[in-house]
Amino acid sequence: MAKYKQQYDALWERIRHSETALQQAVGGEFEVVGYLEFALLRQLGLKPEHSVIDVGCGSGRLAVQLAPWLDGRYLGTDILPSLLDHARTLCGREDWSFVETNGQEIPAPDESADFVTYFSVLTHINHEESYRYLAESKRVLRPGGMIVCSFLEFLIRSHWGIFRADLQDRSPEKVLNQFLSRDAFQAFAFNLGLELVCFIDGDKPTIPIDRELNWSNGVQMRGLGNLGQSVCVLRKPLVPLPLPL
Repeated sequence: MAKYKQQYDALWERIRHSETALQQAVGGEFEVVGYLEFALLRQLGLKPEHSVIDVGCGSGRLAVQLAPWLDGRYLGTDILPSLLDHARTLCGREDWSFVETNGQEIPAPDESADFVTYFSVLTHINHEESYRYLAESKRVLRPGGMIVCSFLEFLIRSHWGIFRADLQDRSPEKVLNQFLSRDAFQAFAFNLGLELVCFIDGDKPTIPIDRELNWSNGVQMRGLGNLGQSVCVLRKPLVPLPLPL
């Protein structure tokens, strides 16, 4: 988390323009990726009346897409107050909450949410922290609620470039790019009593989109899109599953 703060500070020094820095702090492609995240959640069954917890919401990439559509409650959390302030202003939803956090606790009551999202969050923390987050997600989800996590994996060839760049960067201050395997998610789900709904390959167009999306590298998406990162979808069962001894 400290390295994430350092990365943002360095970005701010290079750009010196608040809107650009605040949006690039969550990885760039602010509008395109936010729209794809929103479209994915709708594909998975998100309804306007649902409640969403957006862990690591950053400067509001997903929130700004949800703002004119979601009638239910929204909680966005992040470790950087400047990003939260930007997201709050950008969305203009006085009924929504943006809360600074430090650690893997989610500041929400038990069984209060329908969706908990982790977009580009588990990619920058260790496996123990990911597991704690998933345990907290189970607590705050209503039965039948879903956890949606984007992740990097060696199974997807396009993700290898991120690992190759990490190999070349020997700086002790570099931001962690954590890879997760599918069997890790399977083990997490089994030990937490969660249902594993599906995996979505990051490199295959599977998300229905209703407009053309243009990435800054020239890639155009029509009809179906993909996030780049893979996605794991977990569900809190309606009837609690037996936990392993």
